[in-house]
Amino acid sequence: MPYTVYGVNGPVVTVRGGREYNMMDTVYVGHERLVGEVVGLRGEDIVVQVYEDTTGLAPGHPVESTGMPMSIQLGPGLLGNIFDGIARPLRAIQSRTGFFMGRGINVSSLDADKKWDIEIKVAVGDTVSGGQAFAECKETGIIRHRAMVPPDVSGVIKTVRPPGAYTVTDVIAEVETESGARVPLTLAQQWPIRRPRPVSRRRAIDRPLITGQRIIDTLFPIAKGGCAAIPGPFGAGKTITQHQLAKWSDADIIVYLGCGERGNEMTQVLEEFSELTDPKSGRPLMERTVLIANTSNMPVAAREASIYTGMTVAEYFRDMGYHVAIMADSTSRWAEALREIAGRLEEMPAEEGFPAYLPSRLAEFYERAGYMETLDGSEGSVTVIGAVSPQGGDFSEPVTQNTKRFIRCFWALDRQLAYARHFPAINWITSYSEYTSELTAWYEERLGRKFAEQRTRVSRLLQEESQLNEIVKLIGSDILPEDQKLVIEVARVVRLGFLQQNAYHDTDTYVPIEKQMGMLGVMLELFDEARTLIDRNIPLSQLAATGIFERLIRMKYDLPNNNLDMLNDYVADIRSCVSRVFIDNNIDPGGES
Repeated sequence: MPYTVYGVNGPVVTVRGGREYNMMDTVYVGHERLVGEVVGLRGEDIVVQVYEDTTGLAPGHPVESTGMPMSIQLGPGLLGNIFDGIARPLRAIQSRTGFFMGRGINVSSLDADKKWDIEIKVAVGDTVSGGQAFAECKETGIIRHRAMVPPDVSGVIKTVRPPGAYTVTDVIAEVETESGARVPLTLAQQWPIRRPRPVSRRRAIDRPLITGQRIIDTLFPIAKGGCAAIPGPFGAGKTITQHQLAKWSDADIIVYLGCGERGNEMTQVLEEFSELTDPKSGRPLMERTVLIANTSNMPVAAREASIYTGMTVAEYFRDMGYHVAIMADSTSRWAEALREIAGRLEEMPAEEGFPAYLPSRLAEFYERAGYMETLDGSEGSVTVIGAVSPQGGDFSEPVTQNTKRFIRCFWALDRQLAYARHFPAINWITSYSEYTSELTAWYEERLGRKFAEQRTRVSRLLQEESQLNEIVKLIGSDILPEDQKLVIEVARVVRLGFLQQNAYHDTDTYVPIEKQMGMLGVMLELFDEARTLIDRNIPLSQLAATGIFERLIRMKYDLPNNNLDMLNDYVADIRSCVSRVFIDNNIDPGGES
């Protein structure tokens, strides 16, 4: 019996004609063969979620099932490319339809005509198992692509082609399984986007993702394989913060996911990333980046699928032994897509209209992150950094609150900091990281025990300043004792000279962790030396008059990243200024006046 459209409700299409379809099967709807996915079975009625515009679709139009779940093609050619929410290459689509994306265009994720020069890693008679590399090729100038045996395949190599140039669909080798079946191995493989790729085991999270952003690396670090959220109101800098992390973090691969954002923002990402140079290799940054764009004017159902597409791509490169970072911008737009589709499916709404399964869907996404031992015994990780866009900056709304249940690093952006041009606008009072204890051993091994002590002291200093500012708002700062004035002044140096960072300054845009530690040490040296003046009843204003506080604020620009010996000069300047104040007051620093 043929399957036909029975009803259309936006992206939700009801199909009537039989009971042979399975949940999550991919289907083609209408004469234009629009891509969809089965999301409900109701007797003889089948509910399909269509990933394209359904304008013009009408009852009676044909529906065809593929018998397979929504899957994407994985292989060489992903890097440097830009895809839509269901992994269709937008450049290839543009070449066919122009600047306005047509409907029903079935384009493979990978270029089937391009040939790749491969090296063979197996021989006839070798026993192979899932996850093992059987061939390698140079995908970009930065990344070598390892063609792997599919995770569910194992056996003995029966045939192997010689090294040479092959397309992603050419059969490179054949594996005979225990059952006697012959399985062809190609450079590409299909994988369902909603099914996590298997690993050998999870490893402990014990090393940080170094980002070069001082407030993150020092105060609120994220681990490789960890999860972080960047919530904030419109204009607080979520996107630019994710851009900085994508540019400068020490991840091998970046998957940037534009989920429901404005088209001009994704255009900016494309323009910036295409012009950026990877600081580690000197090659274009796009050579280790995959962009997935599902802007706010694209079909809402594809937005719901886009985060699973991005995660599947990330897991694929993780299985090769790479460390991958996903920038999801933003999960709130994805949750809004869930809400719209749930409404059209007539599901019972929960808080603020979101479906009751919002927490479980968020968990499914974030729990696919982790530091893993892959099937072939190598190590790889997927780190997820998701932006959250709460309406009106209200962090008590459902998406933000449910996200906090599944992440351990919370970088809360503050509207007032953004309006004051303080970027990154991460509020150091409301933000937190639960990875600090797991990463302590790594920091101590490379930076010594002093770094953790400095971080604790600075955190306490900022907390104390926040409390004192409440008093200052009521009675002013003049009435404060000198030791509290010192706290406020040094905290100001930390805020402006350390926490505030200029993404457009050559020296300040990225700061090595060693320089971050050195800068903290200098600022705490200022605090300790100034305390000696206050202990001798010398007003703090005399030290401020020397200009040393302002010099330390400018240190982030004046101190080169490759000349940390200059830190000693700043320490010497601090001590010289303090000695000068003692002399001006006729006091011997080591004795009596």
